[in-house]
Amino acid sequence: MKAGIVLFPGINRERDMAIALERAAGHAPRMIWHTETELAGLDLIVLPGGFSYGDYLRCGAMAAQAPVMGAVRAHAARGGYVLGVCNGFQILTEAGLLPGALLRNAGLRFISADCHLRVERADTMFAARYQRGAVFRAPMAHGDGNYFADAATLDRLEHEGLVGFRYATATGEVTPAANRNGSARSIAGIYSPNLRVLGLMPHPEDLVDPLLGGVDGAPLFEALAAA
Repeated sequence: MKAGIVLFPGINRERDMAIALERAAGHAPRMIWHTETELAGLDLIVLPGGFSYGDYLRCGAMAAQAPVMGAVRAHAARGGYVLGVCNGFQILTEAGLLPGALLRNAGLRFISADCHLRVERADTMFAARYQRGAVFRAPMAHGDGNYFADAATLDRLEHEGLVGFRYATATGEVTPAANRNGSARSIAGIYSPNLRVLGLMPHPEDLVDPLLGGVDGAPLFEALAAA
């Protein structure tokens, strides 16, 4: 799979994402500047974490209007794969590629800590190397990670099986304590209806090397590389 990583001003997690993708695939992803409008030849577009445009207005709001996002929307409309992590998830919601919004954390403080994610479905390209119900560790680093949507949208996400990951305990229990940012229904990641666009708040790319804390996130990138 040929991947590209979009670089917006203020993004700071592109190198971690590039390392994770290259470790899994054996070749480096293409780095895409935010002014580019041609994404031909790519199978996967990644919107990494950071603070695009300084998080002014709202997190991801300005990035969603960047020239490259027209090409990202067209890529998604053709059935191409898109992954947005942390700020990338925020950008996907602001761009209308995923429903809902990421609000200020419930405690109104930036959270930098490990969390555990429960895999809600494993029959997608992104989660194919996990088992449904499996729990893996991933770092979270955000001030605006509180997923919100109206009740009808949340019900639709549940009914259509579009909730990909939930915050949980290490044993897989969904509890208020495990949901540190206050996300609705403990949602950490959601899919588009065709399962080809994934927004995920925590950072699996941080855990792909045993020398740097573990490899819990590696299966996601291995699945992408094998697709």
